[in-house]
Amino acid sequence: MDTAGPNVDFNQLELHVLEFWRENGTFKKSLELRRDAPQYMFYDGPPFATGTPHYGHLIAGTIKDIIPRYQTMRGHYVERRFGWDTHGLPIEMLVEKDLNLNGRTDILEYGVGKFNEACRAGVLKYVDVWEQVTERLGRWIDFRNDY
Repeated sequence: MDTAGPNVDFNQLELHVLEFWRENGTFKKSLELRRDAPQYMFYDGPPFATGTPHYGHLIAGTIKDIIPRYQTMRGHYVERRFGWDTHGLPIEMLVEKDLNLNGRTDILEYGVGKFNEACRAGVLKYVDVWEQVTERLGRWIDFRNDY
C-alpha cells in the first residue's frame, strides 16, 4: 500500500489503520499498559442520543479524545467509557410524540414501565451509527462498558 507517495488512497489507509487497531487491540493495550498508573478522571459526557452525529458532535468528540490521549501519554490511566445519561426529557418528548401520548395522564394510562422501556430503546436507537462514526474518527472509547 502506498502510504506516502502521490497516489496514496487516504480512505484505504484510514481503513487499514483502523483494522490494525482492531486486530491488535491497540486501545485495550493502551489501557492495560497504564492500569497501575495514577488515574486521571475524565468524564466524557454523553452524546446527543436523539439523533445521529453531526459535525458539532465530531468536533467535540475529537477534543474529548485528545485530552485522555494526552494524559495517557503523560503516564496516567484514563478510563474512557461512552455514556448515555442525562437524556431524559428530549427522549421522553420524542417517545411521547411517537406513541401519540400527551402528558402525564396518557403516560400513566400507557404504563410507566412500558414508557420507560420505549425511552430506553429510543436512547439506544442510534448506538450503531455513533460507534461507526466514532471509530472512523479514530477515537478510542469503550462502547461495551458504557454507562
